[in-house]
Amino acid sequence: MLKWALIFFIIAIVAAIFGFAGIVSAAAGIAKVLFFVFLILFLISLIMGRRPNL
Repeated sequence: MLKWALIFFIIAIVAAIFGFAGIVSAAAGIAKVLFFVFLILFLISLIMGRRPNL
């Protein structure tokens, strides 16, 4: 998921260089959402992995 966030971030940068404002805001928004989803899933897996097995 982090890979997809980076891909959309790169798309946003390239679109900004060429002046496509609509694509920049859409790609940046998607990258932001994907990054936060990745971060939440990472934290959940980190917490669940540190619990002792019962």
